[in-house]
Amino acid sequence: MAGFDRGRRRFIAALAAFTASLAAAWRFLVPAGRGGGERFTVAKASIPPRGALVFKERHLAVMRDGDTLYALDLTCTHLGCTVTVTPSEIVCPCHGSRFDLKGNVAKGPADRPLARHRVEDRGERVEIVIG
Repeated sequence: MAGFDRGRRRFIAALAAFTASLAAAWRFLVPAGRGGGERFTVAKASIPPRGALVFKERHLAVMRDGDTLYALDLTCTHLGCTVTVTPSEIVCPCHGSRFDLKGNVAKGPADRPLARHRVEDRGERVEIVIG
């Protein structure tokens, strides 16, 4: 009976270690993204021409290129780190991926562009739809 208890304890310890490892690695195993269909609006005038209005708490930036407005998710498509918007590019501080200001990959290791969120024109304001 003592052998059975030791085997069971080893199994439970191994299962606990596996569960802890899986929990720690979860953000790297699940594709980055946001859900829920959240919506919020911003004034068009607050978005700089040829620049970005960054919402750190929402991990997104609303970008303007001439008359074109678009919203980029600021989650790197490599391993999910938060990228930084600069005047000339978007940079991932974790592993060095670089994206152009439209979210396209300029340098890996990321191999997919940044995700986009829908932007709806509401006159003097725009509505961003997350998810």
